[in-house]
Amino acid sequence: MTYTDFIAVIDLGTSHMVGMVGTKNENGVLSIIAYDVEKSESCIRRGCVYNVEETANKIKRLILKLENKLSGSKIGKIYIGVGSKSIRTIDHTVSKVLGAEGEVTSAVLKQLEDECRAYQPSMLDVLEVTSPVYLLDGKEENEPLGISCSRIEARYKLIVAQPTIRRSIMTNIADRIKLPIAGIIVAPLALADLVLTPADKQGAVLIDFGAGVTSVTIFKNGRLVALTVVPLGAGLITRDIMSLRVTEMEAERLKRTYGSALPLDRDKEQQKIEINKMDDYRSQEMLLADLNEIIEARSREIVKNAYARLEDAGVAKEPGFSVTIAGCGSALSNLREAVSECFDMEVHYPLIRKGTIDSSVEMIANNPDFTTAVALLLHGKENCALRQEPKTEPKVTRVQPKVTVEEPTPKVEVNPVTFENDTPTKPVEPVQPTRKPTVQEQPQATPQKEKISWWEKLKKKADSTAGDLFNGEI
Repeated sequence: MTYTDFIAVIDLGTSHMVGMVGTKNENGVLSIIAYDVEKSESCIRRGCVYNVEETANKIKRLILKLENKLSGSKIGKIYIGVGSKSIRTIDHTVSKVLGAEGEVTSAVLKQLEDECRAYQPSMLDVLEVTSPVYLLDGKEENEPLGISCSRIEARYKLIVAQPTIRRSIMTNIADRIKLPIAGIIVAPLALADLVLTPADKQGAVLIDFGAGVTSVTIFKNGRLVALTVVPLGAGLITRDIMSLRVTEMEAERLKRTYGSALPLDRDKEQQKIEINKMDDYRSQEMLLADLNEIIEARSREIVKNAYARLEDAGVAKEPGFSVTIAGCGSALSNLREAVSECFDMEVHYPLIRKGTIDSSVEMIANNPDFTTAVALLLHGKENCALRQEPKTEPKVTRVQPKVTVEEPTPKVEVNPVTFENDTPTKPVEPVQPTRKPTVQEQPQATPQKEKISWWEKLKKKADSTAGDLFNGEI
């Protein structure tokens, strides 16, 4: 089956990048066609592209892997999802005086939005503009269209980041992979649209525990309040464990198997575990409490930094908020309990909103390693399939020999016109064509007799008579 309409995305994660291709039906329900993974810890650091050349090469390999699963279809462009440590929200207000008899029209709202998008903050790049809060003569209105007022004010939340993010993706990477970039998607915002319902956004905190960074997205009354990124991630826990002189693979195994975001119970403090050190081929024993002390300390630091973002937004003590934790780092044991203890809020794991994805791919979407990529697919709108012209076979034109049929010339009989004094004439017989006879057909030439004069005849007769006389005498 050849696909002609699909969306292709690349999620630039710190530990791995995920490529995914999917389609939407007429109701917007998402189906996943193909997905694959590439390691990225050597080229992406804390959500930022560190090595452009290596990042581009890994993206090209991902695209080739995906195209091998598309039954001959090719990818013409891609969306890139980012969650860099420099991403955050800033406030921007645009106002307009309408006069004493003014009215809010669609043209007025369009003018406010255009003015907001034209705004360029110093040393920052605007990645996304969210829906504003409108104030009409100082009073908040959710639907201002058609309402009379003398002054309208629109308060926007701009999602900004360092300009190097757009430049490295839209120019440097696009030139190397030889594909256009359909758009840059803010990954934490897309993830929130996938796992939070409109009812949840009345008071919700979404924390995405990534390998390099931890993003915190806050919603209140259905609108975005703040989006910030903590430059700490679960990868730091792995590096801390590597201080025990173990490999990265062994450190990751110890974290996933024995790690806990809370202090151990007393009955486990003396428990011993086996670890494989780099300088020894044999496994060694160590106390589980010593290992968990490293893990619990770093986990507590990350959770407290996330809570500080709520305090900055002014919603840390407000009632009615719940916390959703996502990302590959959320799999750490007892992390949900640690967040609940620090935030004093209800904490739960994400659930994909009903009606957004096909039931056959729910297992993929609920995997923390792929959830963000699924969110990017849901956010994409443009068709990313490469339009391929159908192959036409060369036409072979067979030239038929031209046969000309000579039509017989009609025989026209001409009656001669005779006059009284004219004598009748014989009809003219047709002249037969003459043909030269061949050599064989030519008649043999008869020899002609030599002509003799009378004098010679007389001389011959005299000579003959004289000869006869002499013959008789002898």
